[in-house]
Amino acid sequence: MSSVPFPQLRVHSGPVLVSLPDAVEAPTDHELMIAVRAGEIRQLGELFERHHRRLYSFFVRLTNQPSVSEDLVQIVFYRILKYRHTYRDEGKFSAWFYHLARKVAADHFRKHAATPAPTDPADLHDQPATDPQPSEQAATAEDVTFLRSALARLPLEHREVLVLSRLQHVEHKEIARLLDCSVGAVKVRAHRALKELRDVYFKIRKEKAA
Repeated sequence: MSSVPFPQLRVHSGPVLVSLPDAVEAPTDHELMIAVRAGEIRQLGELFERHHRRLYSFFVRLTNQPSVSEDLVQIVFYRILKYRHTYRDEGKFSAWFYHLARKVAADHFRKHAATPAPTDPADLHDQPATDPQPSEQAATAEDVTFLRSALARLPLEHREVLVLSRLQHVEHKEIARLLDCSVGAVKVRAHRALKELRDVYFKIRKEKAA
């Protein structure tokens, strides 16, 4: 396959405003990826704008390393370009997208042979917590420290299912495709991961109080 120049893509955290004429319907991710596969490389930029923040969030939850996560985002989009010919007509872009992301994360951890740094598990809450009163701030900070320690002790596969289901809000059926298991198995894994997190958390609290 001939070499195709990789477009310059920049990870940024600010809002992106896209203005389209009312009569124009934006193409789907699948349509954009089909165009990229056909050689319209510029369409990769639109996919990047739509998904790079979510992808960055996925990596930073697993690694707790912002600069590394930015690099991993770039690697994923490079692989999207490199392996674009493998994208299927009947495929779903989000599933393929996370499939590549998981492989990039696995490669990263394998290369560095280190346990990923803990994610702040306060983000695992379904609803954002209200701001604590000053008298509660110390206790809240201590709780977050304990939760971080607990999450760090979980196996990577448990961390991954928690990030996908609770932080990335990926549907259970999509996670099932990624993990090559049933939806029921995904729910069981997520439930067990949360239970393990809770058990380890209270164990740590008890150790600190002793």
